[in-house]
Amino acid sequence: MYLEQLSLTDFRSYAQVDLSFEPGVTVLVGSNGIGKTNLMEAVGYLATLSSHRVSSDAPLLRFGTERALIRAKLVRGEQSTVLELEINSSRANRARINRSNPVRARDILGICQTVLFAPEDLALVKGDPSSRRRFLDELLVSLVPRHAATRSDYDRVLKQRNALLKSARAGKFTSGHEATLDVWDQHMARAGAELLHARLELVERLRPHLNNAYAQLTDGSKNAGAIYRSTLQGALEDDGAAPASAAAVETAGPAEDLRQLSVDELTERYVQAFASSRRKELERGSPWSDRTATNWNSPSAPLLRKGTPRTVKPGPCACPCVWPRTT
Repeated sequence: MYLEQLSLTDFRSYAQVDLSFEPGVTVLVGSNGIGKTNLMEAVGYLATLSSHRVSSDAPLLRFGTERALIRAKLVRGEQSTVLELEINSSRANRARINRSNPVRARDILGICQTVLFAPEDLALVKGDPSSRRRFLDELLVSLVPRHAATRSDYDRVLKQRNALLKSARAGKFTSGHEATLDVWDQHMARAGAELLHARLELVERLRPHLNNAYAQLTDGSKNAGAIYRSTLQGALEDDGAAPASAAAVETAGPAEDLRQLSVDELTERYVQAFASSRRKELERGSPWSDRTATNWNSPSAPLLRKGTPRTVKPGPCACPCVWPRTT
């Protein structure tokens, strides 16, 4: 698959731009600030419905406009597909496939597949767990588009539940609110369990690729691995951080292997976790969260050393690039 045409309307700095590409490698060259990254961001957004630079859609709209449009023609063999994505400031985003009737934006997930490498990716090893969860979720949706609905359901329930918890701080929490919270706990536990189960499977799929890639960057004397740790395992500190030392890891003992649990079993674990943390949540008016710590390191060293992220392989350019995956 390759990107043959890209058209942007009122996206970032572009009022209108139309580009054509050929199969193979394309290098964008230009002065700083001219908008090269904006083009890469647009292709990446078409693939994942999110930006690697910002957490909301508002900055993607050119100043003073109410909507932006990304249009792309993708070619796979003898077949071509035209995708159109409308990003709106005041209503839900919409999409079209081959100029058909509008569909939900998430219905185009999986059609345009890209691989993004950008300076922001250092957050995977140096940033907080939310960066790693976001990376896994975006990759998961790209591989299994139906999980976009799971992720959307989880976010929707989380917002409703958080709003209910905040009312406790204002002194408005009643027995009726508590009954409603029980309902939200069940919905959130189910959606969270499905998401966690999918993340655990994805990490397993990534492990051999991570180890092979790391071996190519080093002398091959060390292995690299990824471990997904959840607060459900009781292996993290109260704030969701990993233990501060190797001794702390050893003292905590082996964490339960959540990979052996079904979605139903994980759902029950979440329900139990919500129940045990409810008192604290009501006292502080803030939600419980499934914080995680991911260890990208050699199995012989449980903590990621600061120098590890410096391992890089020189490439043709230092700018963030998004390239359609060859299949």
